[in-house]
Amino acid sequence: MSYNTLPDNNKIQKTVEALKARGINVEVVENKEAALERIKELIPAGAPVMTGGSTTLTQIGLDDLLISGKHPWKNLKNDILAEKDPVKQGALRKQSILSDYFLGSVHAISENGEILVASATGSQLPSYAFSSKNVIWVAGAQKIVANLDEAFKRLHEHVFPLEDNRMKNTGAPGSIMGKTMIIENEPAFLQRNVTMLLVKEVLGF
Repeated sequence: MSYNTLPDNNKIQKTVEALKARGINVEVVENKEAALERIKELIPAGAPVMTGGSTTLTQIGLDDLLISGKHPWKNLKNDILAEKDPVKQGALRKQSILSDYFLGSVHAISENGEILVASATGSQLPSYAFSSKNVIWVAGAQKIVANLDEAFKRLHEHVFPLEDNRMKNTGAPGSIMGKTMIIENEPAFLQRNVTMLLVKEVLGF
C-alpha cells in the first residue's frame, strides 16, 4: 500500500468535515508556500512560539524562518538551544509546553476525524493535548487514511521506518516508538484554538 498518495477532493472534504465536527479548525491550502504564509497570518506579533520536531515544518520553510530571526515572534526554541547548562535547558524545555502557540504535525488523520501522533519522548504531546492555548498542525493530505486501524498501520509500516532511518543518518542510534496519542475531540469548554492546515501536497512522513 502506498502511503504517499494524495486523496481526491471528495475524500479531503469528508475529512475536513469530520475534523470540524470534533472541534478542530481546518483550513485546506494548495501548497507548502501557502501553508507558511497562513502561519504568518495566524500568529500575532510578539507571541511566544514553540515547535515540535517536524519534517513537515522544515519542508515548508518554518524552521529556517525561525532560525533566521526575520519574524515578529518570540522563538522559545532559540532560547532553549542557547542555554548550555543542562539543568537550566531542561527547565526551559518543560516551560516551553506552555507556549501560547505550539506548532507541529501529525502522523495520520482518519476520514472519521481521528488524529494519530507518535513521539519518541512525548515532548510535544502536552501542548497538543492541553497546555498550549493555540496549536497549529501542518499536514500533507497524503496522511489521510480510511480509519483508525489504517492510521496505526501507516504509523508502524511507513512513518516509523522513515523516522528511524532519518535519525540514524544524523549519527543517532535510531528512533523509538515512545508514546502515541489519539486525538478524538477538542472540547469546546477548554477554549483553545486547535487548527489543522491540510496541504494538498505530499509533505513529511
